Amino acid sequence: MSLRITLSTCGRILRQLRHDRRTVGLLIAVPAVLLTLLYFMFDNAGSTFDRIALVMLGVFPFVIMFLVTSIAMLRERTTGTLERLLTTPLGKLDLLFGYGLAFGLAAAVQASVAVAAAFLLLGLDTAGNVGLVVLIAVVNAVLGVALGLFCSAFARTEFQAVQFLPVVVIPQLLLCGLFVPREQMAGWLQAVADVLPLSYAVEALAEVGAHPDPTTTMWRGLTVVAGAAIIALVLAAATLRRRTP
Repeated sequence: MSLRITLSTCGRILRQLRHDRRTVGLLIAVPAVLLTLLYFMFDNAGSTFDRIALVMLGVFPFVIMFLVTSIAMLRERTTGTLERLLTTPLGKLDLLFGYGLAFGLAAAVQASVAVAAAFLLLGLDTAGNVGLVVLIAVVNAVLGVALGLFCSAFARTEFQAVQFLPVVVIPQLLLCGLFVPREQMAGWLQAVADVLPLSYAVEALAEVGAHPDPTTTMWRGLTVVAGAAIIALVLAAATLRRRTP
């Protein structure tokens, strides 16, 4: 893998994003708008907003990046761009890590805007450092990017790409511990939840909300999410093949 080629791929993706105003709006504005909606939903519910909004700061980037990346990579495949790229010295991991880096940078902007809106405008309060919230949100977004790249290999149309949302994303949302603590789930459900990376992202965010200093549990959760993202990127690389000789 070449760092120069990876950075070049990252630059190409960022230039494409810059000219797609609708996607930029989706990435930057939507999480802040959804957090505002949550604020008014739980206006008189005490600390409920703090607990849910903190988790959603990690969940929103994951969901949005999964959706955007899966469709973006599918377009690369269907328009022949990917086919042409694979005839060049560009390696598979160069391409995918370039995507991950580009959307990771976009996620950093997204998370910063959402966190600023939550803490400065909506009064979100946590015991831990705000920077850790941004870090977890960005790593979670990269996980969404990696899973989106992997799932795009099994879709032929944008509609099929969207269909992976309830298959890959929704089960993780239901079992991550947001609605019911994992330890209170049925044994087999807890076993499933324990192997889903989003569960560890939620656990890491909960640790930031409850403790003023980083904890071992938080770092463990962050490491699991980052490791899952790398594994998904490597698996996605295995799906990149030229369709013509």
